[in-house]
Amino acid sequence: MSHIRKLVFWVLLGALLLSACNLPRAGAATRTPTESVLTVAAKTVSAQLTMAAMLATSTPAPPTIPPTATLFIPTATSIPPTATAVYIPCDRALFIADITVPDGTKFSPNQTFTKTWRLQNNGSCTWNTSYALIFDSGDSMGGPVSVPIPSTVVPGQMVDLSVNLKAPASAGKYKGFWKLRNAAGATFGIGAAGNVSFWVEIEVVSPTATTPAPGSMLIYDFANNYCAAQWISGAGVLPCPGTDADANGFVIRRDNPTLQNGTTYSGRALQTHPQWVDDGAITGKFPPLDVQSGWRFQTTLGCLNGGTACDVIFQLNYRADGGSLQNLGQWNIKYADAPKVLDIDVSSLAGKSVEFVLGVAANGSSAQDWAIWFKPVMVK
Repeated sequence: MSHIRKLVFWVLLGALLLSACNLPRAGAATRTPTESVLTVAAKTVSAQLTMAAMLATSTPAPPTIPPTATLFIPTATSIPPTATAVYIPCDRALFIADITVPDGTKFSPNQTFTKTWRLQNNGSCTWNTSYALIFDSGDSMGGPVSVPIPSTVVPGQMVDLSVNLKAPASAGKYKGFWKLRNAAGATFGIGAAGNVSFWVEIEVVSPTATTPAPGSMLIYDFANNYCAAQWISGAGVLPCPGTDADANGFVIRRDNPTLQNGTTYSGRALQTHPQWVDDGAITGKFPPLDVQSGWRFQTTLGCLNGGTACDVIFQLNYRADGGSLQNLGQWNIKYADAPKVLDIDVSSLAGKSVEFVLGVAANGSSAQDWAIWFKPVMVK
């Protein structure tokens, strides 16, 4: 309020000066004004004080300030991606496994065998029995031109496809390529575009891999050709070679095994384990052999060292000329028993095409039933 006090002071000072100028001078005539100077001054001061008060009490309007511009920063809007359709060919296959005859399996000259592939239909069309497995290129190995697919296979389903083949007469490596054919006659295979062949690859060797007993000639080495057989358990067809912990049962080749008597046997052997269930079993059906007089099946049966719970039944079975399954003998071997040597004359089957079947069954629990066929061979 200091500015108000200054205003009042200057107003009063001005009034006094004005009144001093209007005082009667000596000798001047005396006159009576209609309104005294003091009254006018007082009114003037009063009016000015009133104006000052009004100015003091009134709130001045704030100056108009132009609005501050706001920067607009656009917020990214999440736009869902446009779904892109993935084209799936009608006919396409996915290779899953070689169920029999893995690449590089060795065969004797002119030896017959069955090749089985496990494939998955990963196309968009269902395969029916009008579809077929067909030879594409390479070494045909005496195989047929085509084999019908045995059943309907819907997209996503797997199927085992087999073909009967024969090893060439000359030693060497051989490879045959195969594809599939649909009902319209168009061929297809595996791979992203469904146009790649799958194959069978073998090696033909002279039959000298296993040394037979003195005075004998080796005819067939079962251990060397074990993946030419079809191995089956209660869980179905097994891969060959298998893996040591497969609960479905397995077969692997084990060279120079140590048996339950602590002796290490020098040579090739098959380790077969039945399916891991009570009374489980495993069998291996080998390609047919044209048996001749004087042939003998030889092997040593036992349990792998360390498998103290081993208690199994070995069987040697056969199927002659496509007939029913027959038994040549069976032997129960426990871990406490000594390994058993077999030498069985099969001359009674001479002149027949014979599929020999090696079988092992658990005698109760199948735990640690690591059954060994040491040097299983056919000799003459």
